[in-house]
Amino acid sequence: MMIRGIFIFVMILCGYVGFAVCAATEYAVALTDTPVLNSPDFKAVFGGASGQKLKTDRCGQVRELEYIALPGTVFRVIKKQRSGMADIYQIETDEYKAPPGIRLYVAGYFLRMEQAEPVHRRPLLPPREKIVISLRASLGSPYVWGGNVLNGVPELTTWFYKGINGNDMRRLILTGLDCSGLLYHATGGWTPRNTSQLITFGQSVAISGKQAAEIVSQLQPLDLIVWNGHVIIVLDRQTAIESRLECGKAGNGGVVITPLELRIAEIMRTRRPVNGWSGTAKQQDVFVVRRWYATQ
Repeated sequence: MMIRGIFIFVMILCGYVGFAVCAATEYAVALTDTPVLNSPDFKAVFGGASGQKLKTDRCGQVRELEYIALPGTVFRVIKKQRSGMADIYQIETDEYKAPPGIRLYVAGYFLRMEQAEPVHRRPLLPPREKIVISLRASLGSPYVWGGNVLNGVPELTTWFYKGINGNDMRRLILTGLDCSGLLYHATGGWTPRNTSQLITFGQSVAISGKQAAEIVSQLQPLDLIVWNGHVIIVLDRQTAIESRLECGKAGNGGVVITPLELRIAEIMRTRRPVNGWSGTAKQQDVFVVRRWYATQ
């Protein structure tokens, strides 16, 4: 009788607060580099009806791609659904802060399911020199919205595409990097993935009211010149590196190295330097410098 009474109580409680609260949390682990989308329709994005298309906007970008989770990333499963031949999971992860109102989805092909919470990925921060070498090695890589894996995700050709032209392979498997993805790749996934987090990452460098040459004199390798929407990484006192989206130009942009003072002067034509980011809203006319490596 006591057991039956407890069972009835639990059922009533679950009915009151919702069965999702009472159900055990299910987890998934990324077995390989795993595209995380803001849409559950993976087939429409990768392959389409012909199995040979990549869904892009007029600038050649996949706006459904949020980022690419690295092997070992742990996901909390919110719910499961079927899409074509694939199980699609709505997930959350501590490794990526989704923008407000955005839901995240991964395809079951990339996952190992777990009932108990797995050990989370714990990346090691590489030495400064190795990060700089990795950044320089990315020079010339295409710009890919949401991209943070230099060589893309070859597994997409096995699970979503069919009969594709080898000459188009790199584009179809998301080979390339966006601006924050460039840094994420070079640090092995140690740094925050989006500029919305990088604007407050590390410590502020005082640049308010200063000219470009004065700002340059304060900078150190790996300092971030950043605003909500773009980040530029200092390589040394002479140069900076970034991945730029240049819609309409050949290749639509990519990773470039530019003279540091010249680049800051260019930014200051439309933005003014400030010491810290105020509030959470996008500010269209300011930029900050964040020093993160020397603070670790």
